[in-house]
Amino acid sequence: MEEIGLLMQGFGVVLQPQNLLLMVAGIVLGVIIGVLPGLGGANGIAILLPLTFAMPPVSAIIMLSCIYWGALFGGAITSILFNIPGEPWSVATTFDGYPMAQQGRAGEALTAAFTSSFVGALFAVILITFLAPLVAQFALRFGPPEFFAVMVLSFASFIGLSKGSPLKALAAMMAGFLLAAVGMDGVTGTLRMTYGSMELMRGIDFLVVVIGLFGLSEILVSIEEGLSFKGARAKLSMGIVLQTWKQLPKHWALALRSSVIGCWMGITPAGATPASFMSYGVARRTARDPESFGKGRIEGVIAPETAAHAAGTSALLPMLALGVPGSPTAAVLLGGLIMWGLQPGPMLFVEQKDFVWGLIASMYLGNVVGLIIVLACVPWFAAILRVPFSIIAAIILMVCAIGAYTVNTAEFDIVLMLIFGVIGYVMKKLDYPLAPLVLALVLGDRTEESFRQSLLLSQGSTGVFFQNWLCGGIMTLAIGIAGYPLISKAVGLFRRRELKPAQ
Repeated sequence: MEEIGLLMQGFGVVLQPQNLLLMVAGIVLGVIIGVLPGLGGANGIAILLPLTFAMPPVSAIIMLSCIYWGALFGGAITSILFNIPGEPWSVATTFDGYPMAQQGRAGEALTAAFTSSFVGALFAVILITFLAPLVAQFALRFGPPEFFAVMVLSFASFIGLSKGSPLKALAAMMAGFLLAAVGMDGVTGTLRMTYGSMELMRGIDFLVVVIGLFGLSEILVSIEEGLSFKGARAKLSMGIVLQTWKQLPKHWALALRSSVIGCWMGITPAGATPASFMSYGVARRTARDPESFGKGRIEGVIAPETAAHAAGTSALLPMLALGVPGSPTAAVLLGGLIMWGLQPGPMLFVEQKDFVWGLIASMYLGNVVGLIIVLACVPWFAAILRVPFSIIAAIILMVCAIGAYTVNTAEFDIVLMLIFGVIGYVMKKLDYPLAPLVLALVLGDRTEESFRQSLLLSQGSTGVFFQNWLCGGIMTLAIGIAGYPLISKAVGLFRRRELKPAQ
């Protein structure tokens, strides 16, 4: 098959000494980021993205994606040993992982978590390998109306399928569109919302915003909450690893089901956190003795870790094939691709084959390397938590400031970073999601461009978005998903009214 040949070429790119070194460095940095509460894959990539500006795009994306894989692995360490989720999707892992550690089974829990994460990621990468080229080939038929419909579907998914308030998701999204409109209009060349400021003429830089929203705001929240690390010691021997590996094949059906749930939630895009909770809930409901969950069941570690890794990896499929990110981390990576002069979407598979298949090959090799590193170095990574958090916070704040300044070598960007750090802190305290804002900021210009091009083609008629079955079907689906919270609420009220007379 053509995909296998292209994948082999991708391995040739990844196996270059420079890229291998960056892969290992990315995995190590990612695990450290995952271990430290207050950070995460999206935060780490946003903070470290300026360091990759001098690298070739292939090398840069390999390092950044490996930071993401490492963060996914690292989140399990603090969840199991310290009962502190290093990542939001690691919360479900604490339910059974920490009880296992308290029972002296920390090595078994860690081995199960890392191996399950590897299996979930491998399942998602295989899916990307064979499905992404087909989706990209189909998307080559898209015109401006179809691309606008896909963008609307992505935005609607964050509104209709979000766990929190749909109105808050919509408000955050509108704020992202507002920020994306600042600067010069790409069609008419006129200035918008610059208010006479020379610095705002170039627009509000995506990277400066995400460094503030993700990096700085998380540190502020962590400082406010206060962190103390007390937990079990990490001991992993080859005997424990091999003994755990003998048990894992018995749970192949659980791993397969969790992988499917994770991939679906990653592509939808619902995200790794809902995927881990859903997978854990399904595993508990289908178990013979669900009461034992939460008391140290290995299935309670396998299910969320497999689903979280599958979701986190599969979220890159719509980003590569359609240019629509499936998660906040994918949105940050998308912004990086645009900054390197690459246009994510179906043409990427035609014009940048080395880049695409080098990235996919790095997913295979990066997860293998990540599994080896975390199994061999868990005690060292856990020891990072002995460093006082005040020192860690100061280092992270310094890296954030350097990263923001590096984007345009402008002091004004550091001020913007501080402003958006406070905005991100307030949004988190008020339970406003950051992902819709970031998505709208990244895709705002492309969405506006597709919308205006569509209206020019149709001489101002919005019927162009329903002119054929493909565009009309996507728009109808988007409207249905966006209106799902209202529909479900109306159905709930109707049922309650029906039950009242019977009572």
